[in-house]
Amino acid sequence: MASVITNYIDELSSTQLYTAVVGATVTLCIVLLGPAAGGNENLPSSMLGMSTAAVAASQKDALKQQPKWYLFKYINVGVFCMFVSSVAVFLWDASTYINNGDRMTQFLVGWSLFLCYFFGFFGVFFIHQDLLMNPHSDAADSDSDKKENNNNNNKTTDVAVPKKVKSVSPHKPKVVHEPAACAPVCSDPTSLKSPASKTSAISKDTDITGMSNDEIAQLVMKQQVKDHELEKRLDPFRAVTVRRLIAQLKLQSVHSSSDTFLENLPEGPSLDYSKVHGTNCEMVVGYVPLPVGMVGPLTLNGESVYFPMATTEGCLVASTQRGAKAISQGTLGAQAMIVKDGITRAPCVRMATAMEAAQLKLWCQEPANLETLKQAFESTTSFGKLLECHATVAGKNVYLRLVCFSGDAMGMNMVSKGSLKVIETLQDIFPNLELVALSGNMCTDKKAAATNWLHGRGKSVVVEAVIPKDVVTKTLKTTVPALVSTNQNKNLIGSAMAGAMGGFNAHASNIVTAIFLATGQDPAQNVESANCITLMEQVEETGDLWISCTMPSIEVGTVGGGTTLPAQAACLEMIGCKGGSREAPGKNAQRLALVVAAATMAGELSLMSALAANTLVQAHMKHNRKKAV
Repeated sequence: MASVITNYIDELSSTQLYTAVVGATVTLCIVLLGPAAGGNENLPSSMLGMSTAAVAASQKDALKQQPKWYLFKYINVGVFCMFVSSVAVFLWDASTYINNGDRMTQFLVGWSLFLCYFFGFFGVFFIHQDLLMNPHSDAADSDSDKKENNNNNNKTTDVAVPKKVKSVSPHKPKVVHEPAACAPVCSDPTSLKSPASKTSAISKDTDITGMSNDEIAQLVMKQQVKDHELEKRLDPFRAVTVRRLIAQLKLQSVHSSSDTFLENLPEGPSLDYSKVHGTNCEMVVGYVPLPVGMVGPLTLNGESVYFPMATTEGCLVASTQRGAKAISQGTLGAQAMIVKDGITRAPCVRMATAMEAAQLKLWCQEPANLETLKQAFESTTSFGKLLECHATVAGKNVYLRLVCFSGDAMGMNMVSKGSLKVIETLQDIFPNLELVALSGNMCTDKKAAATNWLHGRGKSVVVEAVIPKDVVTKTLKTTVPALVSTNQNKNLIGSAMAGAMGGFNAHASNIVTAIFLATGQDPAQNVESANCITLMEQVEETGDLWISCTMPSIEVGTVGGGTTLPAQAACLEMIGCKGGSREAPGKNAQRLALVVAAATMAGELSLMSALAANTLVQAHMKHNRKKAV
């Protein structure tokens, strides 16, 4: 019987033999292992708020459907031992087997079978890796989360940490979280009475103080306890600890990372003065602590973002949260785009006569001469690029407004150093040119100015959103016509009558300043950064609300200055724009500007709704007044 099989095998070609062995191997694998239905490594984002038991049950079901890949280990050990044994037998009496044609053929056939099995095994292994582990490629990655355990110093329980699986795609997938389940909005007390949650809420009378911090965090994630009620149900200090756990879960999910984002954001009094000296402040005697709130999720350009706000104004964070919720309840959320990116410095130079000043202006308008200035400017910096030079004449004075791309830095030091080099170059061409001041106030820095409003400074951003009319009614507690009318009469006509310069908004400066303080920006630059015009219209076809904010001069950076302090760096990491971008210079600073604009629109939407519904005063009286101690 063996000789018949051997003869039959000898008659087969190598291709037929390999095909038969691989087919038999794959068939054996399918029979032994069963059908593959996916792995348990990835948890869908819908499990974000699931209980630990529910997540465990889901994992158990997934394990039941898993192919029994572990059997390969035992099969491979057996096959490998047989292969090594055959080689050992051959080597023991090699001369005899080489001279015996039949026995040599048997060895060669056996070794061919072993090699075919090994090739077949690796083929199945690659199929498992490429198809079974990632059945939907990037789509599967964008919808999957990992589970980790997060332990607290108190008694610990398993906490489902929604950690995003890293995508095989070179581009980071966008993660979108559902709008906040509740919006504690001081500008509208009735909004606190939200519809019943899909999950059963734990009664306010139930004592949760005996639970661990992790257990309470899970209750909030499952919407059984409301985030804004933690201070009432626990104590203010423990509420902050629990809320940091919740924030950590959300940020790990949205940023696809297991990093501890809030590790360097202190919850107790602490400041490393060694990091302050020589960088941020002189003659230090202490520091002023500011509370930091986290707002989100806010859907921006197809992904969820969370952002910090440092403020002592009660109800500001809560109101912005309501606006973020309303925006995220729309179909697309907020859509934002940067239309211009360039920080400015405008040295004031003086010529001998007004005619020489005019000649200098005409010289600067020639494209070839701009190239000369670009070479001089860019010799002083690795990232800075001189984009424009606009000369304004006033008698003998010439104000050279230089526009510079500054990468991820806000750029004032960069553009100032480059401007000095430009002046030196001009003095070689115009001997009578005298530098009066490196900043001639046409920049314009930290002052209200039409030049910033018209021509922009820093990042010029446009952001818009469409809010469904039912969201306006249920979440914002007003109507679309009332909002449009209030915005027109207040933000447009009222600001015009006041002679406002870039102030065609309700309170853009509130949101801009709070984010600036949290992320280490120069708070004095809120003067021009808060330039904003808020527009609202009713969509004719649907009756929905269209809202936009145009902000031409947001001045932000993610490197240098206050961004180097640990707490401020932690807040930038919360947004996903800490430090310089590794992908492209300027990308992190631009992301921060987009978030500032979208956050401003959220704040505008909520406050205008409160004004339209006439609930602002009663809300602040109820929620923003604490009895004197």
